[in-house]
Amino acid sequence: WTKGWGLCVFIHILFLLFLFCFLIQQVTGHLDDCTCDVETIDAFNNYKLFPRLNELLESDYFRYYKVNLKKPCPFWNDNSHCGIRDCAVKPCPSAEVPDGIRSGSYKYSEEANNLDEECEEAKRLGAVDGSLSKETQQAVLRWTWHDDSSDSFCEADDISSPDAEYVDLLLNPERYTGYKGPDAWKIWNSIYEENCFKPQNVKRPLASGRGDAHFFSGVCVEKRAFYKLISGLHASINIHLSARYLLQDTWSEKKWGPNITEFQQRFDEVLTRGEGPRRLKNLYFLYLIELRALSKVLPFFERPAFQLYTGNKSHDAEMKNLLLEILHLAKSFPLHFDENSFFAGNKKEAAKLKEEFRIHFKNISKIMDCVGCFKCRLWGKLQTQGLGTALKILFSESLIEKLPESGPSYGFQLTRQEIVALFNAFGRISTSVRELENFRNILQNMR
Repeated sequence: WTKGWGLCVFIHILFLLFLFCFLIQQVTGHLDDCTCDVETIDAFNNYKLFPRLNELLESDYFRYYKVNLKKPCPFWNDNSHCGIRDCAVKPCPSAEVPDGIRSGSYKYSEEANNLDEECEEAKRLGAVDGSLSKETQQAVLRWTWHDDSSDSFCEADDISSPDAEYVDLLLNPERYTGYKGPDAWKIWNSIYEENCFKPQNVKRPLASGRGDAHFFSGVCVEKRAFYKLISGLHASINIHLSARYLLQDTWSEKKWGPNITEFQQRFDEVLTRGEGPRRLKNLYFLYLIELRALSKVLPFFERPAFQLYTGNKSHDAEMKNLLLEILHLAKSFPLHFDENSFFAGNKKEAAKLKEEFRIHFKNISKIMDCVGCFKCRLWGKLQTQGLGTALKILFSESLIEKLPESGPSYGFQLTRQEIVALFNAFGRISTSVRELENFRNILQNMR
């Protein structure tokens, strides 16, 4: 019996060593379709960018997100909602939201808010021609055109709807809620099978034991990228759920923390039949895409007219300086993803593919309204809008380069919703990369 017990212990130790080696060795090195490697991203994110980004996301401008969690699912009739209390979202009383945000939640500066108020007052009085200057009318028309333009990659909420409410993201963190099973599977299955480019003969769950080169044989770079983005987003969400798992739930205390077993079930090479390492590499691919978007959008935020407007001028100025520091840091990254290979072929075919790309992603953003867990729905909507905003930036480079130093930016615009979603979505990806290091350390200490 003693010999048998000793053999079991030895086998268990070998298994843990294997898991540690998987995390340290398999998810390293070069990323497909990129010039970057995992180690460079880890060092840059975990010790340079992550601490600054966390500080920014705790500020008032970025912590309040307006969202409509009551929109019906547009794809199937399903009124079932998660009954677990951790699925609930606590909206903010209006009085708790800073005045500057409430007064003009979809514009980004004091000047824009004042202009919007002028427009609304003119509409109310029925005196558009007499109350608005010609320049103001043109600006409002172009903003309206922009908000409805084909550059949008997401189905955005109507934040003027009575059902749209402010949510404090710090008080409603993304973590494990217990939402799983057929309902959750249906969401991801719809995303992968109906709205995600991938080899037609591959069904979810994906077959194992094949490298990316074989897996994506015959699939163009744009469609490969689309699939990797969605897979990377899925991986990031699973890391958050594993890192903030409900470990203890008693009448006196709730304890959240990393669940190594949950993490292994989602990413271990053996348990996932070879799929785990690919999922994690796709997370790093997503990181590079969103980081590239931040580096490209710097001129938009550098303009003197732009403010992170909450009504607190000194704090707003401080946060803008921190924002610019983060964007300059993003620009300094040495091995950025090169998006110039996207849609670079025949112009007619490229335009058709780009539109197909946009429609697929827009459908995925709509699917978020089918998620039965409200907290999962909140973070799903925010992260898809954030990724959609990143794609919009990457496909608007020529417009960003033509931005005037002062005055309205007619060609390229971001709403406050898009700005908040962009940075919080990247904050989630940055957190996932940081949590991977934490899981590596836990496994190392278990040796």
